[in-house]
Amino acid sequence: MPALPETAPETQALFQCLNDALPQTQCTRCGYPDCASYAMAMARGEAAINQCPPGGQAGIERLAALTGQAALPLNPEHGVEGPRQIAIIDEAWCIGCTLCIKACPTDAILGANKLMHTVIEPWCTGCELCIPVCPVDCIQLDNVTGQQTGWAAWSAEQAGTARQRYESRQKRLVREEQAHQQQLQAKAEHKLADLAAHTHGTAYAPEVDRKRAIIEAALAKAKARQAGA
Repeated sequence: MPALPETAPETQALFQCLNDALPQTQCTRCGYPDCASYAMAMARGEAAINQCPPGGQAGIERLAALTGQAALPLNPEHGVEGPRQIAIIDEAWCIGCTLCIKACPTDAILGANKLMHTVIEPWCTGCELCIPVCPVDCIQLDNVTGQQTGWAAWSAEQAGTARQRYESRQKRLVREEQAHQQQLQAKAEHKLADLAAHTHGTAYAPEVDRKRAIIEAALAKAKARQAGA
């Protein structure tokens, strides 16, 4: 969910309603990194209401009712309306590269490096983000709603699950990045301490102090960026 600094209460309220009205595929076809960012852009008047292909025309009409705007045709620059789909991995061709796992916004792909991957179907939003990153083209999309397209192909429960999965993944990525930075800091400090122990009282000691100051400054900047994320 995007940060909301100095957001007027009415804008915040509209954002919540608009975000609830999106199918939560997190597909980025709207031109924003996730559904919440698109909802905030609409609430602030920075984005049109016809940029969500998964929601289709019915979704546009929902957004129009919430914003008081006239319904528009889906902007073809963002894609076309279609049925809800899920990704299917041809496990015979999967090489276990993990690129699709990293691309999936809802952690719907199970697998590990050099091991076969598979899709957890109830969590897949059909966002298509895994398709272009697969180096062996072993992923395809399967239509699971037949003739139903746009919001008719989604339920509020499915959208809620997708949003929960996405938000949980974002929190996990933050925790993992913090743990990674802590490991780097500990490793750097260990190396500097070891170097200092072997150069204490020598002509190299000032150089060790200089390197320590550079590393500590870099780590401080990294922590500041994380805190502001």
